[in-house]
Amino acid sequence: MTASVAGAPFWATPGLAPLLAVLNGNGEEARVVGGAVRNALLGLPVIDVDIATTALPQEVVARAARAGLKAVPTGIEHGTVTVVSGHHGYEVTTLREDVETDGRRAVVRFGRSWQHDAERRDFTLNALYAAPDGAVLDLVGGLADLEARKIRFIGSPEARIREDYLRILRLFRFHAAYGAGAVDQAAFSGAVRLRQGLLALSHERVRAELLKLLLAPGAAATLAVMSDAGLIQPLIGGIADANAFARLVEIEALWRAEGWKVPPDAIRRLAVLALRVPDDAERLREKLRLSNAEARRLALMAGPVPDIADDAAAQAFIYRTGAEAARDRALLAAAHGRMGMERIGRLTAQWAVPRPPFGSADLMALGLKPGRALGAALRRAEADWIDAGFPEEPGRIAALLRAAIAADDGSS
Repeated sequence: MTASVAGAPFWATPGLAPLLAVLNGNGEEARVVGGAVRNALLGLPVIDVDIATTALPQEVVARAARAGLKAVPTGIEHGTVTVVSGHHGYEVTTLREDVETDGRRAVVRFGRSWQHDAERRDFTLNALYAAPDGAVLDLVGGLADLEARKIRFIGSPEARIREDYLRILRLFRFHAAYGAGAVDQAAFSGAVRLRQGLLALSHERVRAELLKLLLAPGAAATLAVMSDAGLIQPLIGGIADANAFARLVEIEALWRAEGWKVPPDAIRRLAVLALRVPDDAERLREKLRLSNAEARRLALMAGPVPDIADDAAAQAFIYRTGAEAARDRALLAAAHGRMGMERIGRLTAQWAVPRPPFGSADLMALGLKPGRALGAALRRAEADWIDAGFPEEPGRIAALLRAAIAADDGSS
């Protein structure tokens, strides 16, 4: 099977053509490799353009220097040099093969064989190379698998997994992103047999891969398969609710169709999968090395949603909770079967949350002195303002402030 990516948009990335010209010639070859080729063939956006070359890292650095390009040895022990060309950074990696692995990292040997370089990669659809003229070099059957939307390991699935146990998660992430139908049986069997290797991975690597998986187009079906096989629970330290996850994805799509602001969000999707009570946020923070901000957001999502009988009740909830947290809680509640959450979704998209048109200075102008009584009156005024439907008329605001002062029973 042959293919070409000539004319693909990624070729216009600034600095790419000049860099390939620098790397090709005088006995050396360079080709674009991996995701850029795969996505171009699928008609999907290309995020990064990586380059494979026969040139040793020292030669890449030397050629870049002669061309006036900046070269940074970002992973030179693995053969990778980042070259800045046209204000874009390109990872340029020497052809290589693994000579030793421990399931987390590899010792590599540089070479000049495109076949050996292809055979050390994870999946066939990631081992596609494109020459500067667009011709695609496929040495492991990647084009056929890409056409069939099959995510297949190169060679023995278990051998590839033992080289890096993160490939178990990558198998399912790539299936969720690019696959169709059932997960490749040989790959699935190998992943299940070697799933204990996931526990040896760093939390940071698991986090990065899992959050990407949660956003993939086929995440819902893929997570259901993983949950049934016991592959998710060890990663999150608890039970995974794949059914609620699937409902959340459907509800997000329905709300987006209404024009509401509900982009897919990895932390929200993690919450519906694994969050039951606020304490779960701390567990997930530890298991996945989440940031403090992400953990706080998870804890907020675990809060309740009150009965919402009308727009006024929804607006009061949104004001007190914050638009993002209110929307997240409503989505999670809907995913767990709660009815009537659409009102919150609509208002978080269409209603501009107001700020109180009064403050401490207004109460002081009416005779209150700084202190606890002032703070208590301000809180009463805000609560009354919310209950009144967020009025803005000066006369009503003045009445609210006078009532808040008059309500002081001396306990403050």
